[in-house]
Amino acid sequence: MSDEQNPQVLMETSMGTVKIELFKDKAPISVRNFLSYVKEGYYDGLIFHRVIKTFMVQGGGLDVDMQPKKTKFAIKNEAANGLSNKRGTLAMARTSVVDSATSQFFINVVDNSFLDYKGKSPDLFGYAVFGQVIEGMEVVDAIKEVKTGSKGGHSDVPVEPVFIKSMTIVE
Repeated sequence: MSDEQNPQVLMETSMGTVKIELFKDKAPISVRNFLSYVKEGYYDGLIFHRVIKTFMVQGGGLDVDMQPKKTKFAIKNEAANGLSNKRGTLAMARTSVVDSATSQFFINVVDNSFLDYKGKSPDLFGYAVFGQVIEGMEVVDAIKEVKTGSKGGHSDVPVEPVFIKSMTIVE
């Protein structure tokens, strides 16, 4: 793989395969962080625990029992990188704390420009886009349509779990 090329990850889900391109030039910290989790097999067996069909699908942190998996330290938020939360992009999930992203990510299923960086204050900072689905968006669209309910104190949880079976780096 040449240095000019963006890394790609193949995400096998219980509903199909999604191929993702990572924007290492625009979001180097987020991409390095995400790839470190991928290389460790961290995501294997986790679920998409938050699915909102008019918004996004989120995963990468909880198991089927809604238990959080231990993460590494939080990373710097790269939302000010000029990338927009458009349909098909991946962004780092976080708490209300700007620099709190760890392993969780979401895939935007519609254009969510209100999540983009608009200023330095925490309520305007936004969510860092670090990748994009390049194949398998129909799988993401199938995931967003699953029936959801409440589980383990969380809402918008798929009634039938949607698993991330594995993530591998495309060589």
